[in-house]
Amino acid sequence: MRLLDLFCGAGGAGMGYHRAGFEVTGVDISPQPNYPFKFVQGDAVDYLISNWSSFDVIHASPPCQAHSALGKGTNDNSEDYPDFLEIVRAVLQMTGKPYVIENVAGSPLNDPITLCGEMFGLKVIRHRMFESNTGLVQPVHVKHRGRVAGWRHGVKYDGPYFAVYGNGGGKGSLDEWREAMDMPWAETKLEIAEAIPPAYTQHIGEQIHASYQ
Repeated sequence: MRLLDLFCGAGGAGMGYHRAGFEVTGVDISPQPNYPFKFVQGDAVDYLISNWSSFDVIHASPPCQAHSALGKGTNDNSEDYPDFLEIVRAVLQMTGKPYVIENVAGSPLNDPITLCGEMFGLKVIRHRMFESNTGLVQPVHVKHRGRVAGWRHGVKYDGPYFAVYGNGGGKGSLDEWREAMDMPWAETKLEIAEAIPPAYTQHIGEQIHASYQ
C-alpha cells in the first residue's frame, strides 16, 4: 500500500509507516536531505489536491505552532503561525481515502487518540494527538515514571525522559535525542525536535494495514 506523508519533515512519521509495511512518499515545503524515503519538495496542500488518487492512505502533520503550548504561552503570538488544519481536513475528507492527521495536545482534532512515548518504552513523553477516519485504538496510557531530565531555572533534574524541543540546551545531546526518539538517521536536533517517534505511526499503520487484509 502507498502512503502519502504530508508536511513530512525529516521522516519520523514516515519511518513508522514504513515499518508497518507501507511504501512511503514524503512532501514538505522545505528541503529534507535526510528524509529516508522518496521525497518531493513542494506545497503539501497543492500536492495533495493534485496527487491524492495515487495513494492508498494519507497522513498529514500540519504545522502545530498555532495550537502548541509554546505558541499560546505568555507572549502569545499564535496568530502569527499558519494554521493548515481545517483545509487539510476538508481535502482529506473529500478524497474518501483513509487518512490520519497528527497534531499537538490542544489542537482542534475530531475524536482523536493520544499517544505517549511511555506507551512504547521510549525516553520521551511527547504526547501527540491523531485524528482518523479508520477507527484507531489507543493503547493504555500508563503512568509516567518520573521527571524529564535537564536544567530548569538553574536546577538540574535527573529523570527517565528527555525534553526534545527547541535547541536542546541542557536537555541532552544529539545522540541521546536520536536514541530517545528512535531516529538514528537524523543529523540535527531541529530535525528531531520537529518529528514524532516512528513508534507512534507504526502502531497506527499496523492497525490500518490490518483493516485492509
